[in-house]
Amino acid sequence: MGRPRQPPVCSPRDLRNNGVVEFPGEASERVARTLLEHGPQTAAELAELLSMTSAGVRRHLAALVEGGFVVAHERVPYGPAPKRGRGRPGNVFTLTAHGRAACGSSSDDLALAALRYLAAEHGAEAVVGFARDRARSLADQLNVGSSGSPEEVAAALTSVGYAAEVQPLGDLAVQLCQHNCPVVGVAREFPEICEAETAELARLLNRHVTRLATLAHGDEVCTTVIPLSPSTEQQFPRTSPHRTQRRVSA
Repeated sequence: MGRPRQPPVCSPRDLRNNGVVEFPGEASERVARTLLEHGPQTAAELAELLSMTSAGVRRHLAALVEGGFVVAHERVPYGPAPKRGRGRPGNVFTLTAHGRAACGSSSDDLALAALRYLAAEHGAEAVVGFARDRARSLADQLNVGSSGSPEEVAAALTSVGYAAEVQPLGDLAVQLCQHNCPVVGVAREFPEICEAETAELARLLNRHVTRLATLAHGDEVCTTVIPLSPSTEQQFPRTSPHRTQRRVSA
């Protein structure tokens, strides 16, 4: 009598896409993850980053756009408009919320369930306390010290999954652009997460900062304005992005 056949073991790819969302193919997934890590790119820039032909990249981008993973723009969706040169400018491609979700994991469900329970049992202040504690832990993990430079903070954020970069914003400030957020699904329902992170950024940079847009609100990039000196802080409004309303059941 022969040995019983073992059931097939699922592959790492099966585990990664366990009932969530699948990209059109592995090469398309590489393109999407490059956008996640490097932010908005043209087809030519992606081809250089991936050592692929421009035609091949455009083919994968077309599939990603058709699937709702990527969207094309005439310019990057943040910062001042670039000066127009001769000829038609190439499209700039960015991930959609659907594309970012496909690059992520399903751990948001557990975190959301825990925070909903915390809010229902202990109220909104408990959620705020949790968000502040998490933001302090994140700041400790970044390990940039007090009065860190925007570039140092961006590099540290990138090392923990936020795909951050610094862009100039005139002569008075810079923009911290975060192309990914590991907790975007949670922050979409609990904006306290974003607010606490913004407060910690201000502390780390020793500057008043202004968060203009967030991935959690549906924007294509998180943007935070950072004045270059304390004397210019008053020229930037103390505003926060739209706050999602949440109903907590008793």
